[in-house]
Amino acid sequence: MGIFGRKNDETTAAAGTGADTAALTGDYTIDPAHTTLGFVARHAMVTNVKGSFQEFEGTLHLDGENPSKSTASLDIKMDSITTGSPDRDGHLKSADFFKIDEFPTMTFRSTEAEALGGEDYRITGDLTILGVTRPVTIDLEFNGVAKDPFGNERVGFEGKAEIKRSDWGVTWNAALETGGVLVSDKIKLNFDISAIKNA
Repeated sequence: MGIFGRKNDETTAAAGTGADTAALTGDYTIDPAHTTLGFVARHAMVTNVKGSFQEFEGTLHLDGENPSKSTASLDIKMDSITTGSPDRDGHLKSADFFKIDEFPTMTFRSTEAEALGGEDYRITGDLTILGVTRPVTIDLEFNGVAKDPFGNERVGFEGKAEIKRSDWGVTWNAALETGGVLVSDKIKLNFDISAIKNA
């Protein structure tokens, strides 16, 4: 079955796909209203700061018979970054971090997809930040497929990845008197994706 089907999943059965993974094949548009693109950074070595992006566009192509042919594309508006603190958000948008006047968009373009068995999936692609493009690998879990009350066929995925922001030239930091730095280099990425099948 791989990632594209759950024999015992009630949501999948209710959508009428059952074991027919080929039925999922097609093009999908990511629904920003029901999708979260989040991140977590360590602050002052003692706590986590969580944030997300509020404006983005993305597409998926799923191949139920040959998952390796599946693709993903994402464009994120950097001005939409939010962490719950206007001052911190303003700093992140500045030349110290994301330089949004010069680089208004962060992009992801998949280059490889792999079904790992069960509901697990892995997608690798090119992530571009500040004009720097580097590969990133995202582990995904397929959450199922369902038809919503408006007749839209939806698929859902949860994903996670870890990157070092310095790999993309995001290097600003400040030393702490007690040792260490203000902002961690390691950033955890979290995704909760809902996508609608195109008519």
